[in-house]
Amino acid sequence: MGRFLFVVPPLAEHLRPTLAVGRELTARGHRVAWAGHPEVVEALLPADALFLPVDTAVPRHVRRAMALQPLSGRGLRGPAALKTLWENVLLPLAHSMVPGVRTAVEEFAPDVVVADQQALAGGAVAQLLHVPWATTTTTLVELAHPLGTMPLVARWIRGLLLDLMIDVGIDDEEAVNVDPRFSSQLVVAFTTEALVGASVLPKRSWVCVGPCLDERAADAPFAWTWLDGRPLVVVAPGGRPGAHGPGEGFLRVAVEALAGMDVQAVVVAPPELLPSPPANVVVTPDVPSSALLALAAVVVTHGDHGTVGRALGHGVPLVVVPLHDDQPVVAQQVVLADAGVRLRLGRVHAAGLRVAVEAALFEPRLRAGAAKVRDSFARAGGARRAADRIEGLVGTTLTARESA
Repeated sequence: MGRFLFVVPPLAEHLRPTLAVGRELTARGHRVAWAGHPEVVEALLPADALFLPVDTAVPRHVRRAMALQPLSGRGLRGPAALKTLWENVLLPLAHSMVPGVRTAVEEFAPDVVVADQQALAGGAVAQLLHVPWATTTTTLVELAHPLGTMPLVARWIRGLLLDLMIDVGIDDEEAVNVDPRFSSQLVVAFTTEALVGASVLPKRSWVCVGPCLDERAADAPFAWTWLDGRPLVVVAPGGRPGAHGPGEGFLRVAVEALAGMDVQAVVVAPPELLPSPPANVVVTPDVPSSALLALAAVVVTHGDHGTVGRALGHGVPLVVVPLHDDQPVVAQQVVLADAGVRLRLGRVHAAGLRVAVEAALFEPRLRAGAAKVRDSFARAGGARRAADRIEGLVGTTLTARESA
C-alpha cells in the first residue's frame, strides 16, 4: 500500500477538500498524513488523522498580514492587491514552511506528496527530494482573472517562484522548468469546467473532480418544524462573519432585505450579531449544511469555495457578494455559468439585495444554470476520482519537465 502526505496552508477551505480524498485513500488501505500548522490544520483534522507540524505556529508577520484582509477594504485592488498577497503572505509562508515540510517528507517517506496550490513549500520540497507530487486547487484564480489579464504581474510572480525554488536548493536549470503552483504530473481541481469554463483549463495533467466537501457539521441541530413551505433563503457568508468588519454589516443588510419578503431565511452567524431578527428569519451559528441546502431556494454568500460548492451541488442559485481573496473570481465564475447574481460589497443595500434574491428565485435562466453545474459535479467523480489519479502516481518517476 502507498503513503500519501497532504501539505496544506493554514486556510480551512483549502484543507477541507483533502479530508474527503484522504478518507478515500485510507479506506483503500493506504497510509495518509497531513502536514501544516497546528492551530489551523491539526484543529480541523479528525481525531484519528496523522498530523505532522511544519512549525509551532503561523509566523506572526504572516498571521498579521492575513488578518489585514480583505485587501480591497484597504484600498488595494488588482496588481497592488496581488503584490501584497504574494509579498506578505504566500512567499513568507512558503519560506517558513520549507524546513518543516522537508522534515515531514523525510520522516514520513511518502510515495506521493499532495500539495495545495498555496502551500508552495510542498511542491518545492517534493521536487528537491525527487518525490512524485500532485497539486490540489480549490479555484483557478492563478489561471483565470486576474492573472490572465496581468502578464507583467504573472511574470513577476514567476520570478519570485524561481527564487524560492533556487533558495530551497533546486538546481537553476531544473528550477526554470518547475512551478510549485502546478505539478507537471497531476493537478486535481476541486471544481468542474461547467463552473470555471473549459477555456482556462490546461489539457495536460489536469483533472476536475468537483467539490470534495467536509460534511462533519451534518449533525448540527436545526428546528425543522419551523419551516412552513415558503421559499427558503440561506445566508451563509462563509468563514467567520464579522471577522473583517464588512461581513457583519452585510449580515444586517441581508436581514433587512429578507424581512420584507415572502420567504423564510436561515442566517448562519453568531446570534449575538443579530439579536432581534424578524419573524421570518432564524439566526444560528451552525447548520446541517447538506440537508438544509437540499431544501433551499437561494443561497446568499460572500463566495467561499465550500459554500458555493454545497449550494451548486444541490442546484441552488446564488447571490454572491465577494469580500476578499479569491471570492471575486468565484463570484465571476458563478455569473458566467448563469448560476447566480453578483453584487459589489461596497454598494450593496437592502433594496438591491432584495432584487438579486428575487432574480435567483424566479429567473429560469439562473435555475437552469445552477442545475447544469450540479449535474457536472455529479459526473465529476469527487473524492473517488481524485484518489484514483493520486494513486496512479505511486511508483512514477519525477522529472523536471515544464509545468502545465
